[in-house]
Amino acid sequence: MSGKAKTPKHIGLSLFYVFALILALLLIFHNNPLADPHTEMLKKICGCLLIGISCILVFVWYDRLLVLPVELFHSRKLIKRLSVNDFKKRYAGSYMGIVWALAQPVVTVCMYYIVFDMVFQSRAQAVSGGVEVPYVLFLTAGLVPWFFFSEALTNGTTSLLEYNYLVKKVLFKISILPIIKIIAAMFIHLFFIGVLMVIACIYGYYPNIYWLQIIYYVGCEFILVLSISYATCAIVVFFRDLLQIISIGLQLFQWATPILWNIDIVPDDYKWIIKLNPMTYIVEGFRNAIYGDTWFFEHFYSSTYFWIFVVAMFCLGALIFKRSKPHFADVL
Repeated sequence: MSGKAKTPKHIGLSLFYVFALILALLLIFHNNPLADPHTEMLKKICGCLLIGISCILVFVWYDRLLVLPVELFHSRKLIKRLSVNDFKKRYAGSYMGIVWALAQPVVTVCMYYIVFDMVFQSRAQAVSGGVEVPYVLFLTAGLVPWFFFSEALTNGTTSLLEYNYLVKKVLFKISILPIIKIIAAMFIHLFFIGVLMVIACIYGYYPNIYWLQIIYYVGCEFILVLSISYATCAIVVFFRDLLQIISIGLQLFQWATPILWNIDIVPDDYKWIIKLNPMTYIVEGFRNAIYGDTWFFEHFYSSTYFWIFVVAMFCLGALIFKRSKPHFADVL
């Protein structure tokens, strides 16, 4: 036999580039006859640019990018055990325990419901297709993913600071710390998804096949917040003010996401700006799964953009984390 055998790296790169090529072709040749041609062209250009940037990052830093997923996979049992312990530890010594974790989001939903539904008489929210739903269902479907994103990002950002004693241990794989905090936040998230389903049933929206998409959107949000957390948890070690910036940013970010308001009120010429926010994809996805009766692949450009954004963000976060890792122990 002549030639060298292909290494796992070559195979991995080949598969990634084949997937990127297929995605780019689908993006270029996909047409929506109802959409504005100029907006469609802008989406195609932005999508192809993001794909190209992702391909360059993967080619240049393939070995560094692969280290992180491999470490997480090999440490999956430890991650599971530490996540459960982190969740239990958070409410240890409290008389009401986990009830406090559930109380704040419930009170927030009730407050928004009283203000917007009872005071301002926002009885229903029109959604795409002319369907109207009760505002409390519309609101809860938006707040449930937002609560998880906010808590998981905050906890993931502070993971290295909170577990600084583990960071200083030479043999401990500190790359698992952000995912531990995010999984711990996921337990509460699953409870509120159950609450959302109960509210939907109360208003006559019963389980159907579209509800299975909730699993997909939960996975999307998990990967999104994990990708961001690897960058923020590394930066905050050297720049503690980032915590305050994130806290303020989340407040602004909440109002820039169609949680309390309907995205359909935005003029079509500017709606694409709102959709650049990756949480718009998640929030609208939850609503489409619960009462919209549409599949995620029907929103082709939004799905494509979201995953390109996540891949690029994960590459950036992994690089920042790996470059900063040798200096963590010195600072903490």
